[in-house]
Amino acid sequence: MLIIAILIKIDSKGSVFFKQVRVTKNGREFKIFKYRTMRVGSDKYSQITVGKDDRITKIGLFLRKYKLDEIPQLINVFIGDMSLVGPRPEVPKYVALYTEEQREILKVRAGITDYASIEFSNENDILADEADPEKAYIEKIMPRKIELNKKYLSEISVITDIKIILLTIKKILK
Repeated sequence: MLIIAILIKIDSKGSVFFKQVRVTKNGREFKIFKYRTMRVGSDKYSQITVGKDDRITKIGLFLRKYKLDEIPQLINVFIGDMSLVGPRPEVPKYVALYTEEQREILKVRAGITDYASIEFSNENDILADEADPEKAYIEKIMPRKIELNKKYLSEISVITDIKIILLTIKKILK
């Protein structure tokens, strides 16, 4: 972790960590921790990152490719905001768009990985081809992620969690 922190500091100015408000179990908001992969203040322009976004730092590209930017979320797991496996925590702006039925996925703690993380591991590239990436996210990707999270809720078990962790590792190493 120290090596990653040093590389981030060498690559660009600003904090090693990126903190953002996300939503977890029962709609409770919390601050998620990630290694910072974008230039400071980049999140003010858009919540969506697409393609080879020039806001992403050089080390950030590497960290994102191998999902190393997610490591600090172990802090969130340790303090009880998140689980290793569970629906990825969304920003409040998008949770506000959920229907009552979709809010069902907020019955469990958010996780570092889930079925949607595996299926949409290339989400940035998918959205890069869209004329309006945010609209595409809301209308195409978000409903599918919610569907996959409902699948997780229907299968929730230690075995399912192990399966998702192994599938995540396989996807990252692919």
